[in-house]
Amino acid sequence: QVQLVESGGDSVQTGDSLLLSCIVSGNTYCISGMGWYRQAPGKEREFVGAIPADGMPYYKDSVKGRFTVSRNEPKNMLYLQMNSLKPEDTAVYYCNVDSGSYYFSKGCARNYWGQGTQVTVSS
Repeated sequence: QVQLVESGGDSVQTGDSLLLSCIVSGNTYCISGMGWYRQAPGKEREFVGAIPADGMPYYKDSVKGRFTVSRNEPKNMLYLQMNSLKPEDTAVYYCNVDSGSYYFSKGCARNYWGQGTQVTVSS
């Protein structure tokens, strides 16, 4: 199995910055892509940003230029730097590992999730 633990969520004001972290442990050979999702109250979980195994980061349009996803592969860590935060960024943020088709065929789950960390942005 793969375990993901997020940290860094907080209550902040509009325009503030936050850095979310996610540490991955367990069967880390299952890691291919890594990314962040979020879920606001009463809404579906949505994609925020991700880094594929061998590509560049990509983002939800509304966070481009404000959020940056990065990963430290030797330490199996993923980060989400969030700048210029807005009230509409308020949500529980989840770390995700995508095993990819190859590792999925070798017995990994298709996706792994953390328990989430709350980000609240007040106006």
